[in-house]
Amino acid sequence: MKKVFQIYQMDWKRIFSVPTGILLAIAIMILPSVYAWVNIKAMWDPYKDTSGIKIAVTSLDKGGEVRGRELNIGEELIDNLKKNKKLGWTFVNQEEAERGVKHGEYYASLLIPADFSEKMISVLSENPKRAEIVYKVNEKLNAVAPKITEKGATGVVGQVSEHFTNAVDQAVLTEFNKAGVELERELPTIRNIESKVFALEKQLPAIREMGDRVRELDKKMPEIREKSQKVVELEKQLPKIEQLGSSILRIEERLPKLREVGNEILLIQKKLPVIQKAAEKTAEIDRNFYKIEEAVAKGITDAQKANQIIMAARQELPEIAKVAERGSGFANQLNEFLQKNAEAFQAIVPVIRQNVSLLQQTADSAVQLTESIQTESGDPQRALSSVELLKTRVQTGEAVVGRTINLLAKMNQYTEGNQLGGLISRLTDVRQNFQQQEDVLTQIEAAMRNGREPATELAGQLNRLASSASSTLGSVLNAYDSETVPTITQSLTALIEKARISNEVVQTAKAKLPDIQQILNDAQAGVQFGFEELTRVQAELPRIRTDIHQTASAIAGKMKQFTATVNEAARFVKNDLPSVEQRIHKAADFVRNDLPAAEREVRKVSHFIQTRLPEMEKAVHQAANLIEADLPEVERSVRDAANRIRKFQKEQDLREIIRLLKNDVKKESEFLTKPIELKEEKVFPIPNYGSAMSPFYTTLSLWVGAMLLISLFRTDVEDSENMYQSHHIYFGRLLTFLTIGVFQGFIVSMGDIFLLHAYVVEKFWFVLFSILTSIVFVTITYTLVSVFGNIGKGLAIIFLVLQFSSSGGTFPISQTPEVFQKINPFVPFTYAVSLLREAVGGIVPDIVRTDLLALLFFLVLTIVFALLLKKPLSSITSKLAANAKKTKILS
Repeated sequence: MKKVFQIYQMDWKRIFSVPTGILLAIAIMILPSVYAWVNIKAMWDPYKDTSGIKIAVTSLDKGGEVRGRELNIGEELIDNLKKNKKLGWTFVNQEEAERGVKHGEYYASLLIPADFSEKMISVLSENPKRAEIVYKVNEKLNAVAPKITEKGATGVVGQVSEHFTNAVDQAVLTEFNKAGVELERELPTIRNIESKVFALEKQLPAIREMGDRVRELDKKMPEIREKSQKVVELEKQLPKIEQLGSSILRIEERLPKLREVGNEILLIQKKLPVIQKAAEKTAEIDRNFYKIEEAVAKGITDAQKANQIIMAARQELPEIAKVAERGSGFANQLNEFLQKNAEAFQAIVPVIRQNVSLLQQTADSAVQLTESIQTESGDPQRALSSVELLKTRVQTGEAVVGRTINLLAKMNQYTEGNQLGGLISRLTDVRQNFQQQEDVLTQIEAAMRNGREPATELAGQLNRLASSASSTLGSVLNAYDSETVPTITQSLTALIEKARISNEVVQTAKAKLPDIQQILNDAQAGVQFGFEELTRVQAELPRIRTDIHQTASAIAGKMKQFTATVNEAARFVKNDLPSVEQRIHKAADFVRNDLPAAEREVRKVSHFIQTRLPEMEKAVHQAANLIEADLPEVERSVRDAANRIRKFQKEQDLREIIRLLKNDVKKESEFLTKPIELKEEKVFPIPNYGSAMSPFYTTLSLWVGAMLLISLFRTDVEDSENMYQSHHIYFGRLLTFLTIGVFQGFIVSMGDIFLLHAYVVEKFWFVLFSILTSIVFVTITYTLVSVFGNIGKGLAIIFLVLQFSSSGGTFPISQTPEVFQKINPFVPFTYAVSLLREAVGGIVPDIVRTDLLALLFFLVLTIVFALLLKKPLSSITSKLAANAKKTKILS
């Protein structure tokens, strides 16, 4: 304990040894008070002077008339508001009011409509209408002003309502008084009428029975007349009905054709995926058509080059044959020829690839043609031209495949292990496939020339054959570079190699001349096919491109509509057509069997209606008019009068009613205007808003003062000789903080009482409670910084924010979010504010006891927390502080 006081004494010696320290200590004692005093004074009476809050008032009331007396409630209201100085009433026109509220010159506006008085007066009529005062408020200008203006508007409405109610009550009660006098004068006559009314009431059942029968018949006459006119109109429509019946019979005859069309629609719906696929492929071709043009141009160039190379080789071959006749020079000439024309033989490789690619295009064209035929779209003449063109291409392709097979067969003789046999086999299958395609195209062409649609089976067969051929040729192209090209190159190399050894075997070399001749012939034929085919395709490309683009655009624009239309029609065929057919059959049966008899009956009824019904209707109507006009009203009047008489006789004496009607009008009017008075009794009254808010702002300033202490004063003690333990330092420096905190609590509480003259019932306890609150707050904030270092300052700020919203110091805690309601019992602010409120308004011992125990609990809990954690956390806190100093910006 001695070391604790030693630290305490040393702190104050150091403070008083430096003038700045003394000034700083005094400033910290006073500054929190200034914060509280400024806020309390500002909140002292915010509703005292509201005359500066401008409210625009406009009256458009045209007035009204009450029993011959002119009345304008709007003008009376304006006159009363001009005498009212509680708010800044400003009287302007409607346009200025709307502009001023929108631009913030007025906080709100009141508009009295033109029909205000008229609607107020309507309370005396059979259909009263509620009057309105239009209240507009600009809520973005201020948070409190709308509440004040709303209170003013409510007061205006209440004032008008009270004034008008009093006036109306007096008028009504005056009439009641007159009625009472008149009723007393006519009392003998009333008694005589009572007896006659009761006698008449006894005869009402018999009169009622007769009247009911006549009225019932009269009520049915319009219905009878209406229905009868329908019969007459129906007779006029009989020729049209007969014509309609004939139409129904004709429709029934055409039902099988309609069913056939429906089946075709269902078939088209099934083919919609195929149609959509064809549309997508057409659009894809249109987008990539430039690639086809580029490929065709390149193919023509390559074919011309290959043809020139092979032609040159063929021109030199006869010379080689002549040399062969001369014997010994043959082999050398042959070798020289082969070396010189090796490029011609190598041209065979791209020629074969090009021919296979063109053959695949021919197969793809067949696939597209079949899809076009299956979708039943396009021009029939153009489709026939396409079939003829495709048939020619298939025939040409079949010949090309045959020559390619022959070429590969000869070259296969110079390979080891029949390496080109698989390729030859697949191309043989393609040739057979093209032959079958040619047969199918012939049948399709014949059908179209005869004006018939080709059979679905033929189109499907052609599609399958073309797809198979395209797939086979595609696999040949995929493996061409990796498998076919090396084999052909090997064959050509073997051929040249065997020719090179012809020096020893001249006759062997001479025997190979026919093979070379045949190979070059076949190669040139293949090049010629490719050149002719590509040239023809290139010539057709502009027209094809235009057709494809037009077709793709047309399909893209109408495909969605076409699909929706087909689906809608298919739904009708599936769901509605059977019931339609059934109804048509029923209607046709009626036309054949029942319609003639029905027409005869309609004509009979129509004749009766036109000749006899008007006379009967006239007689019934004359009788009903008499009963309908007078009897119901007489009956209601008699019964109502009798019942009212009985009720008066049962519940009230008529003389008592007359006495009540003749009561004092003025007293009754005053009572009805204000039937209830509010008697207010205040418990713990506080005269002004500033005094009511002083507990909260005093508590808040004490926490702010505690935070100023931890911001300006150090919580550690310089101990170079290690004289003090952690608890010595904690309690020693805490006493210094508490001394300043006690002065903070004393100064702020005394200033509230004697400087601001705040209303405080228990002044002594108010000061004492403020000092206790300051001690608790200083201990909490000091402990946070002492244990956690600079982190503790942040925790103190967070703690302040949480307490500010959860203490219930301004708004009732029930109006805050649920999270703050749950925090409320666990923060010291709650009990500090409550404790000071008890001193301000009047002490309730139970509440004070609870609040004191809670604050002392927080005090003890804070000290225990410090003793348990300060020493274990001191090394961590020191490291954090050292790291913060390294930044040269954090303390």
